[in-house]
Amino acid sequence: MWRFKVAAAGLVILGLAGTGHAQTQAGIGDNPTLLPPQVAGIPIPPGQIDMALSALDSLAQRLLDTTQIPGVAIAVVSNGKVAYAKGFGVRKVGAPERVDADTVFQIASMSKSLGASVVAHQVGIGRIAWETPVVQHLPWFSVSDPWIITHLTIGDLYAHRSGLPDHAGDELEDLGYDRRQVLERLRFLPLDPFRSTYAYTNFGLTAAAEAVAAAAGTDWATLSEQVLYGPLGMMSTSSRFSDYIARSNRAFPHVKTGNAYEATFQRQPDAQSPAGGVSSTANDIGRWMIMVLQNGQYEGQPIVDPAALLPAVTPQIVSAPAYAMDARASFYGFGFGVSTQPSGRTMISHSGAFALGAATNYLLIPSAQVGIAVLSNAAPTGAIEALAMEFAELVQYGRSTRDWVATYRAPFEAMMAPTGELVGKTPPTNPSPAKDLALYTGTYANDYFGDAVIAKGVGDKLVLRVGPAQQDFDLTHWDGDQFTFTLRNENANPGTISKVEFSGTPQSMTRMTVEYFNSHGLGVFSRR
Repeated sequence: MWRFKVAAAGLVILGLAGTGHAQTQAGIGDNPTLLPPQVAGIPIPPGQIDMALSALDSLAQRLLDTTQIPGVAIAVVSNGKVAYAKGFGVRKVGAPERVDADTVFQIASMSKSLGASVVAHQVGIGRIAWETPVVQHLPWFSVSDPWIITHLTIGDLYAHRSGLPDHAGDELEDLGYDRRQVLERLRFLPLDPFRSTYAYTNFGLTAAAEAVAAAAGTDWATLSEQVLYGPLGMMSTSSRFSDYIARSNRAFPHVKTGNAYEATFQRQPDAQSPAGGVSSTANDIGRWMIMVLQNGQYEGQPIVDPAALLPAVTPQIVSAPAYAMDARASFYGFGFGVSTQPSGRTMISHSGAFALGAATNYLLIPSAQVGIAVLSNAAPTGAIEALAMEFAELVQYGRSTRDWVATYRAPFEAMMAPTGELVGKTPPTNPSPAKDLALYTGTYANDYFGDAVIAKGVGDKLVLRVGPAQQDFDLTHWDGDQFTFTLRNENANPGTISKVEFSGTPQSMTRMTVEYFNSHGLGVFSRR
């Protein structure tokens, strides 16, 4: 998937202790009347939410006009009801079919929050706990530290605090490895400090979801249907790619080529379905947002136990430390992002993005009982988040405080930039010649990526072939024993260049280092 990216209880305890009413945290939890009421620094006057809703049509149309994003669907919930659900634009550029509130979109990493709701359901019925070790139900799963794997919990993986490096395993998915194959290879990755570092991992979270499904005796997609999508009436929502691709009313993913969007790629995310494989509609997401804001209930019916849901939607780790003394930090719960707005209100949110053509976002303001979801069929630019934030500010302040499109543009452009040491560099004018190409050919082994083959290609070229899908990358000579190849996939942005460097003796190459695969130091392949 695209490389997107309070100590309140303690304060309560100190405050009570200062008045002679010291309580343990457990004691406060047992006596909710001891907790002070939640307040926001800026009240929402009557009619302000309605004014925000009335602005959505123009906000959405302006978004399409200024960005040329093909299609958008928006849902807003307020006080337990869907207050707004509408589509704009087209499902596919060049085709007449319009987006509506029942158009199915791939929602990418918003899947994490829906999946966390599934896990919370299982916690609520006592089948597992957030503190359950993953290996208890997934004994074949491992990481590189034997102590950590015995202590690694479902919650640790849903909070991205396992120590696995950022986006661990994503490049394996791009090469055609399936879910089980990727998860089995995570044991080769180096680890950061356990439970004290935040690193966003699609496949770490997927491992936790697999453990929950195993405990339930079924597969993840079926479990999600049984305990969440079905009970909420989310009849167009699925965790299976095959269901999405079969929908007649579905949005096609788009990427920008030059100044125009094209439906060029189709992301197949089943390998990491719990983390990014859900497809849904504005109307269905509205039902889910109501359930979360209603503390696990929907239309008076219990869906998820509130006590099991609360840890998921409250801070479990700092995800973005404050960058200045007057800045606010951001947090991550179990599959939910958590932050504090300038208004003093807690906001729960998550974005989703496929570089191959999807950008989504939802945000919830529990104190106002308001939530918005914005789904689109275009690669991420920050525009979707900008629309959601502008609406959130209209709800809270009656006005927008900044140009949110401009605010999000720079970080999104940086995240969508091409990677590689040689990007933007000119090839040497007089490069050192390569050796006889036959000296480079052969099979090179790597525990994490599997065997890679260097073979003769068309003409005077070499080809790198790697992964279960046997993907071929044409190598271009750069200088001496250095070659390059270009690639574009979910994790390689347009313009990405990878260097391939061979080393050994004049008579035999003994290893090669592939730059694109070396982000975690595992890109060295040894000749068999």
